[in-house]
Amino acid sequence: MIQGMVGKKLGMVQIFDESGQAVGVTVVEAGPCTVVRKKDQSRVQVGFGPARENKLSKPKAGQFRKAGTPLFSILREFEAEDIEGLEIGQEIRTDIFAPGETVKVVGTSKGKGFAGVMKKWNFGGGKETHGSRSHRIPGSIGQCAWPSRVFKGRKMPGRMGGRQVTAPSVQVLEVRPEENLIFLKGPVPGARGSILVIRKQ
Repeated sequence: MIQGMVGKKLGMVQIFDESGQAVGVTVVEAGPCTVVRKKDQSRVQVGFGPARENKLSKPKAGQFRKAGTPLFSILREFEAEDIEGLEIGQEIRTDIFAPGETVKVVGTSKGKGFAGVMKKWNFGGGKETHGSRSHRIPGSIGQCAWPSRVFKGRKMPGRMGGRQVTAPSVQVLEVRPEENLIFLKGPVPGARGSILVIRKQ
């Protein structure tokens, strides 16, 4: 069995659990993914999302022609327990997941653009009194004379978000294989419509 699949984040909704409590869930359209290539004895490459040939590089388009599969815009590799039982062109659906199991979700966080230290790092800021000219600045970033440089790793203003983020322990609440939907408890990284990689723990 393959150990994960690629999906698209549709958004968040509320569902009610067995006790009647409202729970916020993220709805993911996962797959169907198609096996494109067997990499080695334990890894396979799957494709997700249709693509046009003029949007692909020649090597990638040639890979799909060699495999005899449709063109895909997203390619990802996953571990597989029984690689002999998988065939090139085989579809992977959401029934590989079960309600109640824990998965790892990888996505790209929302880009916030350039942000100051108060927004990016939750700094407290300066005095809010009359005459203060340091309301939102970071303050001192180094020493007076020695070593006359700023140490690496110093928290500074800069671009915020737009990077790969992993949610390590996300619970699967519901799976609908006929609709290719997975309901994950709570929020996961990324904006609506962004690509997510869901892996088994």
